[in-house]
Amino acid sequence: MEPGALVDTLLGVNESAPSRRTWPLRIALSLAVAALLVALLLWGTGTSLAEIGEALAKLDPATYALALGVHASIYPLRAIRFRVLLAGDDPSRSAPSAARLVPVAAAHVLAANVLPAKVGEGALVLHLKTFCGVSGWRGLAVLMVSRLLDLAAMTLTLGCACLALGFVELGFLLIAGTSILVALTLRGDRILLRVERFLGTGTAIGRKFRGLSERLRKALVEVQASSLALSAPLSLAIWVAIFAFYAILARGLGLEFLSVFQAAFGTGLAIVAGLLPISGFAGFGAQDAGWVVGFGAVGVTRELATSTGLAAHVVFLFNIALFGLAGHLAMGAMKDSE
Repeated sequence: MEPGALVDTLLGVNESAPSRRTWPLRIALSLAVAALLVALLLWGTGTSLAEIGEALAKLDPATYALALGVHASIYPLRAIRFRVLLAGDDPSRSAPSAARLVPVAAAHVLAANVLPAKVGEGALVLHLKTFCGVSGWRGLAVLMVSRLLDLAAMTLTLGCACLALGFVELGFLLIAGTSILVALTLRGDRILLRVERFLGTGTAIGRKFRGLSERLRKALVEVQASSLALSAPLSLAIWVAIFAFYAILARGLGLEFLSVFQAAFGTGLAIVAGLLPISGFAGFGAQDAGWVVGFGAVGVTRELATSTGLAAHVVFLFNIALFGLAGHLAMGAMKDSE
């Protein structure tokens, strides 16, 4: 199965996939899970909905504008990184312009955060193929490398915050994790080859994996080496901007007494928790619980952590919906003009 077809199946947009009529049920279940998880969090911490409204009311226009500007800066950085990875080691290789990839990045972030069980991640492959003419395997390789770089940059940034706060063991553990993620990024094709040899071709699973692995390994090779030397610092810049966005937001919502490192630590645990595919619609649930745990560790009360966490989540969701809608409109306008 081509990765484009695989993504279509996951998103339910082709004839061989389950009927589109099942999507309302999936979304309804996702909304129900989100409502249940948020209700449990509110009940467990003794936080009321009014307190979330109070936190949002504290966010003045100037602070929100600053946070929105920092948030907006992330999309061009992601687009430049996509272009670097798509160009690979050959500068002459045709790759979409960064301007064309900005709306792709915005649409991908929206899908990745809103669709249940992280299936929205596959939207990047779909948009790269339909809007930029990038092959499915190449798009899948770029997605894999991008996410590994994201994890590496996030763990490095969070690890540095832990060291600054005196959480030495956790800090060094996260930095060690960064090293492992970098190794996976650099040797992804070799790891796939070893798994392929381990499974062999004596079973249906082994033969199927080999068929997928051979094409994916070739695509991974195209986005490695010198392109990673450029995309790694871009990834670090992306995550510094993400942590800065949340730090500005947290302080504006009522956590102005926290230091930059404390805000980064609380935000980092929220992001890590949000990576778990157990949240409901738009990631509500695990990420908010991670926010409560993270900020609770630096002295914030459970009630204040819960209200600011959910308020920050609402603002984040509004932003990505705004940028994602703009991205879809831009892609439509560009295609109509061609």
